[in-house]
Amino acid sequence: MAGSGQSPRILKRQGIPRAPSSLRRPAARPDHGRRPLPHLHRAQGTPLSSSVQSPVLNTLRAPVSRRRDDIEGLRAVAAVLIAVYHIWFGTVSGGVDVFLLLTGFLVTGSMVRALERDGRIGVGAFWSRTVRRLFPAGAVVLAAVLAGAFLFMPRSSWTAVIADVQAAALYHANWHLALGSVDYMARDSSSSPVQHFWSLGVQGQFYLLWPLLLTLAALVAARLGGRVRAAAAGTAAAVFALSFGYSLWITATEPTWAYFDTGARLWEPALGGLLALFLPFLRLPRALRPAAGWVGLTALVACGAVIGDSLPYPGAASLWPVLAAALVLAAGAGEAPGRWSAGRLLGLRPLVWLGRHSFPLFLWHWPVLVFYLEVTDRVRPSFTGGLMVLGASLAAALATSWILEGGIDRVLRDRRTPSWSLAAGVLFAVPVLVGSLAWGAGIEHEREVRARLSQDPTAYPGAAVHLSPDLAANLPPLPVYPDTTTVKQDTIAQTSECNVTIPSTELISCEFGDVDSEYTLVLAGSSHARHWFQALRPIAEHHGWRLVIMTKNACQFSAAEQELEGRVYEECTAWNAQVAQEIERTAPDAVFSLGTLSQQGDGSQEHVPDGFVRRWEWLEGLGVDVVAVRDTPRFSFDVADCVDRGGHCAQDRGYTLADSSPLAAAAGAGRLPGNVRTVDMTGYLCGDRECPGVIGNQLAYYDDNHFSFAFSSSLSVLLEPLLLEALPDAPVADATLADRTSTLIDGVEEAAAG
Repeated sequence: MAGSGQSPRILKRQGIPRAPSSLRRPAARPDHGRRPLPHLHRAQGTPLSSSVQSPVLNTLRAPVSRRRDDIEGLRAVAAVLIAVYHIWFGTVSGGVDVFLLLTGFLVTGSMVRALERDGRIGVGAFWSRTVRRLFPAGAVVLAAVLAGAFLFMPRSSWTAVIADVQAAALYHANWHLALGSVDYMARDSSSSPVQHFWSLGVQGQFYLLWPLLLTLAALVAARLGGRVRAAAAGTAAAVFALSFGYSLWITATEPTWAYFDTGARLWEPALGGLLALFLPFLRLPRALRPAAGWVGLTALVACGAVIGDSLPYPGAASLWPVLAAALVLAAGAGEAPGRWSAGRLLGLRPLVWLGRHSFPLFLWHWPVLVFYLEVTDRVRPSFTGGLMVLGASLAAALATSWILEGGIDRVLRDRRTPSWSLAAGVLFAVPVLVGSLAWGAGIEHEREVRARLSQDPTAYPGAAVHLSPDLAANLPPLPVYPDTTTVKQDTIAQTSECNVTIPSTELISCEFGDVDSEYTLVLAGSSHARHWFQALRPIAEHHGWRLVIMTKNACQFSAAEQELEGRVYEECTAWNAQVAQEIERTAPDAVFSLGTLSQQGDGSQEHVPDGFVRRWEWLEGLGVDVVAVRDTPRFSFDVADCVDRGGHCAQDRGYTLADSSPLAAAAGAGRLPGNVRTVDMTGYLCGDRECPGVIGNQLAYYDDNHFSFAFSSSLSVLLEPLLLEALPDAPVADATLADRTSTLIDGVEEAAAG
């Protein structure tokens, strides 16, 4: 800060991997007549300058006597650990936690010194410098991600990548990813090439919040006659306590959400702030410093190997890397590192050099890894492949630093005002946002074109292709519909408001068809019941039924207790109880639900669960009919991705389905209640040996096991006669859907004969 007399290099550090030098604050700048915060220079009649003259506080705010190169080395170690554990092991490393600690350590110290010296932080200037420091490098990587996604990733991932890039550019990627991570229907998606931007989102939000909190603390201190440093310490301690407590709770209850939650991470920079404020009180004895430094560094390097994926994260497990880094900082405080100390190792020129480029290295390593895995079709790189990823990431990082340092420095050499700093950062982000929006508009246009083409049922019959050999034989070669880029979102959106997510126990029901009808059919169960909705809706609407949908992710309509990811699925039990109460209250005529459960990898495991049978028996007591439909195929790959890659997108029938229907066997053996009628659509979904992912020019599955909305709708004409047979008391229209379709089929056959 201007006028502090401190090393400009110390003041320019901001905790996250170091940004290019062009994006850092200049060594000195005039005050421009800034006004301090009101009343901050006096507390109960005592000048602020005299209130901070105690030896301890003087030590804390005195100019730094030496440059701490070990912090640069610590950044380098953290960045390398992140890359190594991501590339070869696919686990957490603790490196991000180190960056968060350093963020709080360096920013808090700088801000408190500014408050003590000037009576203000200069919040706007701080934010503008932060934008200039972070946005250009981030925008360069995000632009490269958009290009790489277009070149290397399947179309089915494009809309997700666009949304991820936009969230990353606006520094709320952590919340965007958190919302996606708890969406059961999106969990099987491949890793986003900007997934690591979640940590920058947390840090960006910390940068927004922290100067405001410290400014407020300083105002309160001035009003009450306290010291700024004590108020800042109290604020940091409160944030630490609240955030760490919340982190323990949310990690235990919702670990997937907790990983991206800013509230579960704020305690780390808050602890860094406390360390910066109290380090002079906690200086280790000289004899213990070397051992402390090595213990901390060794613990940090071992963190990923010890914790890996075995413990919920962040929670208590994140204390390991944070305390290890804090020990390294404490060991290196106060004097030059000893000859055999960890600080001396961290201060070596190669590590200091790497620390200066750690920010772009951190930004580049993950998208390079994701694109490498896409191109090579591997789950994890080989040792040589990993070295290639690491080398390419470092080369890209150095190129980014060189371009930005040369370009930004020249443009902003004489323009150091906050407005110019802000403009420089925003100038890089805008093209990324505009480009992503333009690409999204192009995808939407292609989606509309395919939707218009799909209006011709002879071109896109879907499952109805089974009705006529001539229709199948004359099927034109066309791009699949729905478009793989939007099929997942479009399918989920049709029933998202009627579906209960995993964490919720709320009962949600939606009505379709003739809501005043005297005949009611309930669709209940998991996502494998839910994906029959588009097939049932045209039938219900055509015959004048009332269709009620009650579904919950990963939750079967069953009387048995269920598990999810190794735990008792209590939310499912509570939801099932509410569904039962609603059925008992409304007394529907019939329930349509899943009748078997299939498992990936072993079709012989397909079975009729006892919990299903007990639920059907309960419904029999209420006089409610049951239509139990056999489970549908599951694939060992994402069907939409396979189509985009031009592969053979079919799965062996025995991969998930038994040779014969367990439902039919149970019915034949008399093990099913008398109110149960079974439906098996496998013959329309699979051949004798394989189950195709594309049927009648329609994408049958949007992922590896759920129908697309269009294909489910095409099943209605095939499901209708089976459903009417199973529900003899249901009202029937004069003409069926099959009757209408037969007219089309006759036309196709006549054209083929002619």
